[in-house]
Amino acid sequence: MYKQVVKPLLFKLDAERAHHFVFDNLKRASRLPGTAALLRGFYNYQHPSLAREVFGLTFPNPVGLAAGFDKNAALTDELAALGFGFVEIGTVTPRPQPGNPTPRLFRLPADEALINRMGFNNDGAAAVAAHLRQRHNRQLIIGGNIGKNKDTPNEQAGDDYVAAFEALAEVVDYFVVNVSSPNTPGLRELQDKKPLIKLLQQVQERNLARPTPRPLLLKIAPDLTDAQLDDILEIARETRLSGLVATNTTIARPETLRTPTSTVAAYGAGGLSGRPLRERATAVIRYLHQRSQGALPIIGAGGIHSAHDALEKLAAGASLIQLYTGFIYEGPGLVKQINKQVALAAQP
Repeated sequence: MYKQVVKPLLFKLDAERAHHFVFDNLKRASRLPGTAALLRGFYNYQHPSLAREVFGLTFPNPVGLAAGFDKNAALTDELAALGFGFVEIGTVTPRPQPGNPTPRLFRLPADEALINRMGFNNDGAAAVAAHLRQRHNRQLIIGGNIGKNKDTPNEQAGDDYVAAFEALAEVVDYFVVNVSSPNTPGLRELQDKKPLIKLLQQVQERNLARPTPRPLLLKIAPDLTDAQLDDILEIARETRLSGLVATNTTIARPETLRTPTSTVAAYGAGGLSGRPLRERATAVIRYLHQRSQGALPIIGAGGIHSAHDALEKLAAGASLIQLYTGFIYEGPGLVKQINKQVALAAQP
């Protein structure tokens, strides 16, 4: 029903307006008695073979929702009912910020892709932490994706990441340091080896001083060279990271895009996600998995629109996977489809 009825109606709306429309109405519907049970009946699929033990956490299934959809952790209970094994909230910055001017989210239906330049719009770490304290479903694993405020100089970026970490440390299960978004000016410069080591060490120092440290991951761009990926693996070892998220959106505009070049150019800057990212994201996962000899867990993201795409990421070396653009184009039924096929593939 989603692809035949709901999606065509939503796609008549501006992309960001459609997002808020879905968000608000799912929230309203959840207040009606029995809605959560109904959603679980439609979209949940449970099987013992789906459970994953990754960086010390037990995930009920390997399908998560990537950061960017529920930036402020306002919909985690509803998303749990849709069958996700974990949800990554954010990107969260220490202070609230509105993000970039609108319009800033664009669909490329011919490519089943999105271009976004949201710019870390969020309510700030304190408000997000408050939302998480109010959630009802405490079993859902929550990842906290953290970043710096736009007006914070890169030289002081570590202070922002530490502040966001401290605000969320009691209410999330793992952290993802996001230095790979293309939508905050200068942010990707923090992926360079020297500043990245400094930043991660600053966060990790606070983390390891806690009675119960949280798994700390790094989210990387798909646009890195093999040499840069080798640096990432070295940095991960040096800073004792628990894993990587591969990958974020790309700044590339592949020649294979079906959307007219003039249309893509008119949308302007931003990160491209969806089907065009699938092959590159899988290649990055495979490279990191092979070079690390499988020692570093990877959350695979980028271009997952089917169960086949998900199995491809897992076969390449991902321990878990995340949806975003595929969730928008395929609908909530995609989570169940993937979990069923993963469970089927696990049978002898």
